[in-house]
Amino acid sequence: MSGHSKWSTIKRKKGKADQERGKLFTRLIKEITVAAREGGGDPEGNPRLRTAIDNAKAGNMPTANIEKAIKRGTGELPGVSYEEYTYEGYGPQGVAIMIEALTDNKNRTTAEIRHIMSKHNGHLGEVGCVAWMFDQKGTIVVDKGKVDEDTLMSAALEAGAEDVRDEGEFFEVVTAPGALAKVRKSLAGKSIEFTSAELTREPQTVIKLEGKHAEQILKLMDALEDQDDAQKVYANFDVPDEVMERLGKE
Repeated sequence: MSGHSKWSTIKRKKGKADQERGKLFTRLIKEITVAAREGGGDPEGNPRLRTAIDNAKAGNMPTANIEKAIKRGTGELPGVSYEEYTYEGYGPQGVAIMIEALTDNKNRTTAEIRHIMSKHNGHLGEVGCVAWMFDQKGTIVVDKGKVDEDTLMSAALEAGAEDVRDEGEFFEVVTAPGALAKVRKSLAGKSIEFTSAELTREPQTVIKLEGKHAEQILKLMDALEDQDDAQKVYANFDVPDEVMERLGKE
């Protein structure tokens, strides 16, 4: 798992539960709304919506909230119209960063993200400047307390997964983008619970950081992930786990 993904996981565990839950719900509602708008309100015929609903349920979002978000997307209920934008740039020490956003005001979001990047020794770049450094993958996160490694490995590879990685407190199942829905459905059919299942961007290479540079990039990641319209943030840094754990407690 890349550095930014590990940091996000640590922060979720160490952060304020209610605050983090509120941010998660907001992002999931946006994703459900856009997925329903783009592909219709039937999750069986809309893989993106199916994934968004599964992640919402994994986050304990009430069913009523999910249903309202779908109806806003299909136009059955009034709601805000969100548009998708991807921002690319560089952080401290040349770390490549991608931000996927859903916003109802691109000018506001662009200005806020540019300010955050600049404040933390980074800058926005042109479209495509770092996208080539990342591969799109499907990732399914499974808590180690839910299944043993051999059972998960067998089920995942049989369903078409590319790899199963041991990431300390959890396993990460990696798939090709087009295989995510199939692998997710197969694991669910075998009663294997997972924390999340989503398309992500995996860096091809990483930049190792320590000391003040590690602190700088993690503060930048925090600020970007806290921006209201940022759905997902990706970066190609690698910080030692013990440093992440220490900074996560501060």
